[in-house]
Amino acid sequence: MDQNQQPVFNIEKLYVKDLSVEVPNAPQIYLEREAPKVEIQLNTQGTGIGEGVFEVVLTVTVTANLGDKTVFLVEVRQAGIFRIQNVPNEQMEPIIAIACPNILYPYAREAVSDAVTRAGFNSIVLQPVNFEAMYMARLQQQQAQQGAAQAAPVQ
Repeated sequence: MDQNQQPVFNIEKLYVKDLSVEVPNAPQIYLEREAPKVEIQLNTQGTGIGEGVFEVVLTVTVTANLGDKTVFLVEVRQAGIFRIQNVPNEQMEPIIAIACPNILYPYAREAVSDAVTRAGFNSIVLQPVNFEAMYMARLQQQQAQQGAAQAAPVQ
């Protein structure tokens, strides 16, 4: 294998694409002493932006609720530009869905923690995420849906 055919995986740029903090029930919510219920949602998206160059965006949404009141909502879209070349097509999706989010996640965690603290609340430390398990679960779900669609009778 000559030099030009070696697999390439480089981080070109890491950046916060979007950051949103909402505290809709301020200032009254700061008087509450009860601990809010915190929900976390993750989403990843990869887009080709040039020959062998991809933007991957990891969206982390953290919502804290106290009963029916929103304490705060933080959304971070942590992005990266990655150069991925000379990689077999069947390996591209796992790289974009697993390897890239693994690189982006620590930066997103820090942005969420900082935003929550700056909004006047105790810091939130997001737990590690297994992006490989998420990817495999999504694949299994897609396969089950395809199987169900093929098994459905045609009318």
